[in-house]
Amino acid sequence: MTLIGYARTSTLEQEAGLEAQVRDLKTLGCKKVYQEQTSSIGPRPILETALDYLREGDTLVVTKLDRLARSVHHMGELVKHLEEKGVHLRILNMGVDTSTPTGKLMLNVLASVAQFEREMMLERQREGIAKAKEEGRYKGRTPTARAKSDEVVAMNAKGLSMGEIAKRLGIGKGSVHRILKGSQTSVAC
Repeated sequence: MTLIGYARTSTLEQEAGLEAQVRDLKTLGCKKVYQEQTSSIGPRPILETALDYLREGDTLVVTKLDRLARSVHHMGELVKHLEEKGVHLRILNMGVDTSTPTGKLMLNVLASVAQFEREMMLERQREGIAKAKEEGRYKGRTPTARAKSDEVVAMNAKGLSMGEIAKRLGIGKGSVHRILKGSQTSVAC
């Protein structure tokens, strides 16, 4: 059984946190430690490399679950991928090790609790929004793309593609399409 570590921090300011993760993983005996500094929501090429490297019987080790998984759904996908490869998962701060039946049970229980908490938070959010609407205090979020309509139309007139317009303005390609369709302007692809 080979231990393979994965460490991640979101920003350069968290350098000490990354160093601490790497230190802990090496102290545990990880043969190889993959590390990257990237947002949990952004692309994670080093994680993909680590997942490709893992072989049957190996154990992927992380110091904390949030260093690995973006969400309960993402964790489920990762665990399924690891199981299909015959790879175990160890999460140090939780004492979870899926090479044991108890570890598998704990991971499933933790995932269920996290999912429950998420659903309860969303329910409270919906209740709060409904109450604010009743009281006339809820306005919804401010549409960001519509505020850039003039810029979208001007860029389209210059011949920029919808993708390029979206990228430059930081809005979705669908928003660009809706703005252009609404302005009855020809759409450059």
